[in-house]
Amino acid sequence: MSVVPVDSIPSLNSDLFYDILRRLDGPTLASAACTCAAFCSISKEESLWENVCSSVWPATNREDIKSLISSMGGFRKFYADCFPLIVNKEVADYQEKNFLEYPDDWTEAEYYGDMNEFESLSPSDFVSIVDIRFKDKAICSKVQWGVGVPNANGYDGWFYNCPFRIDLLTYRDDDNNDGVVTLSVSDGLPPITSMERERKDGKLWQELFDGLQLSWIMVNRKMKQAANLASWRPLGGQRHWPTDNDFVIRFGSVLPATDILPSQVVECILIMKFRVVNTEEDGVGTKVKLTELSMQLEDMEGAHVNGRNSLLILKEALSCRRSKNYSEVLESCHLYSKVQSELKEEKMRNESRLDRLCILSGIAAFMTFWYCVL
Repeated sequence: MSVVPVDSIPSLNSDLFYDILRRLDGPTLASAACTCAAFCSISKEESLWENVCSSVWPATNREDIKSLISSMGGFRKFYADCFPLIVNKEVADYQEKNFLEYPDDWTEAEYYGDMNEFESLSPSDFVSIVDIRFKDKAICSKVQWGVGVPNANGYDGWFYNCPFRIDLLTYRDDDNNDGVVTLSVSDGLPPITSMERERKDGKLWQELFDGLQLSWIMVNRKMKQAANLASWRPLGGQRHWPTDNDFVIRFGSVLPATDILPSQVVECILIMKFRVVNTEEDGVGTKVKLTELSMQLEDMEGAHVNGRNSLLILKEALSCRRSKNYSEVLESCHLYSKVQSELKEEKMRNESRLDRLCILSGIAAFMTFWYCVL
């Protein structure tokens, strides 16, 4: 069979180009667009990027989300905004001497930020687009319009002064089991003969930790901005909490809070909880159930951020720096944890010195009193 020589790439049919490019993933498609004018032109087709987004984030297949993405500038822009993860290099600039104690040292205007700016924000402006994968297989897709808190839209409502938290998924034993996310041996979990054995070897925990991936995209409909607040892979977790059958896995990112909170940076904590419902000894086979998927923001001292400041922080986060380098993302999160630990240690030392000073002062006062009496 002879091969017909091709004089130049432009001489090929554009349909053939399209068929080639539609088989690529996002990073490869973006790289191919830089190789020649023909690829660059065809790579701007929205249908290509729609396919890419639907494969990475199955939740974008919903018609309401497709309409939302189109109103924000299309799937190509959406992918460029949400595929890179948030990186915050400002953590290294944090100094305890610049940390203002609040709320005593802060006026109401300083603590709550610019009220004129806040009045333009509403919990209903935000949309959560969440996808969970286990060993590269999509196991759960969720979309939540607004923050999911009842009666949160009133400006003077309790939401703005209470700790911010989004519970995207909660499960109770007495709930209906329809739509519950479960993983079993058929999904790649190792067979567990008993929880006593699992406590010793930790095979189930390791498979969950290594295999889970989380994408939590936050969209601001009004500003037409979006960003992925997750770390894609777990940052940490805890086995057997609060009972022997529970696993807690933590994802997240470090978000800027400049001129919003004294710490200047906060941690967006995304929690997934799994519960072992069956083991091999039960005669049913190993199975775990997703019981919680939530988001909350904490400042450098570990205090929960209230609703008002959280909306301002999320607004700023959608326009902050991003990176495709995953090691850079991990470095940012680990740096935050290091600085936070140093701050806690310093506070403990200060409290210890203060305790000793109080004890010595008490002893001196006691001895002075008895000296005067005698």
